Amino acid sequence: MSHQQFWRKVKDFFASLRLTIFLLITLSVTSIFGTVIPQGDIPHEYLHNINPNKLKLYQSLDLFDMYHSWWFVSILVLFVINLIVCSMRRLPKAWRYLSNPAKVLDFSDMSGLNHHVVIPLDGAEVRHQSLMELLGKKLGRITVTEAGDALHLFAEKHSVSRLAVYVTHLSIVIILIGSMIGSFYGYKGYVNIPEGGIVSTVKTRSGETVDLGFSLRCDEFSMSHYPNGAPKEYRSILTVVGKKGEAVQGYTRLPVIVNDPLTYKGITFYQSSYGTIADHSFTVTSQDGKAVEEIVVPSHGVARLPDGSAIRVTESTPDVSQYIPGRHGPAAQVDIMPSSGKPITTVIFANYPNDNVTYSGAPILSYNGTISERAYTGLQVTKDPGVWVVWIGCILMILGIYGAFLMSHRRVWIRITATEITVAGHASKNPSAFAQTFLDLADAVRATVSKEISS
Repeated sequence: MSHQQFWRKVKDFFASLRLTIFLLITLSVTSIFGTVIPQGDIPHEYLHNINPNKLKLYQSLDLFDMYHSWWFVSILVLFVINLIVCSMRRLPKAWRYLSNPAKVLDFSDMSGLNHHVVIPLDGAEVRHQSLMELLGKKLGRITVTEAGDALHLFAEKHSVSRLAVYVTHLSIVIILIGSMIGSFYGYKGYVNIPEGGIVSTVKTRSGETVDLGFSLRCDEFSMSHYPNGAPKEYRSILTVVGKKGEAVQGYTRLPVIVNDPLTYKGITFYQSSYGTIADHSFTVTSQDGKAVEEIVVPSHGVARLPDGSAIRVTESTPDVSQYIPGRHGPAAQVDIMPSSGKPITTVIFANYPNDNVTYSGAPILSYNGTISERAYTGLQVTKDPGVWVVWIGCILMILGIYGAFLMSHRRVWIRITATEITVAGHASKNPSAFAQTFLDLADAVRATVSKEISS
């Protein structure tokens, strides 16, 4: 096989309609997997309920982050190449058809036209200016061509609709590119801000911590209720704070409610949830019982024990009886990270100090419950640098679909000889509607000819 034949086969493969159909079906089926299988930060409960072999398969195929997986991106890239090659192969022919229209009507052209009528002149002379005015009102710009003993008038309308399908192809490519830009360079995350609190980072769905580049403060949180007690509306009053601690002008005490987000530097904050948070109080006693102190562990943070270990609360309850029969009172599940050794996860009770075992030599812990309870606002955080690219693609798609389905390329010829006038026309779409339009035009030509002859 020669080098030229090889590249011809490659072009034929990428320009194949079968490839287009296959890729569309593949994208549809795989998108179902992306809808059914949770994406991003997967709850531990979900992972524990999956068969180990199935979990291994999911992880090997990146099904928990499918839209960033190499194989899904490869399908999108292949689809983009397919659209581009198909368009590049067919566009030159369409462009030649539009840029060099047949302006002279002969009998071979008439055989391929759906509509044509012949109006005899019976020796009368007709000025072509009146027919030009008539055709111009119907279709616009007129081209006059003399060929042999005949004068040809040509006009067309909505010729750009022939390119609409390529505009649609381009829009799909732009939308896919915009989606990939947003997917790889943007993120979706969540953050809880207590009333009066301030944050400068958010946690994405994949568990990654992202620095915002500025801070966001919750000045106030309020909630209204229906008469039956159901939540009616929850509102956050937010202020954007710069790196030096100053409030950003124009972004001070802005109200954020559902469907009315705050956007700053391309990052959008949506009101998504609410709740209450509290710090946790523990009593820490040394092994010999001589040293007793109270420590406070932040709701979303860590604290240090006297021996240098770090402690973090993962869950807590005011009454453990609903989880552990035979036990009652407050309890907290904690993660303890010793300065040396493996991390430990255990439950610390308030009423059962003998069960509060952590590790050898560690201080004795007792849980006292929550303190400093306060409301927080839950915000969904989104950054999508490709959103404007997607919007441009959507606008082009609307224009392309409108041109492809709702616009019809219409061409009309009028050939004037000494003995007869021939009117012919063709429409790329909606032939039944054009049939009536053509009949009206033919009747108008007859009326013009009759008026010319009678005068």
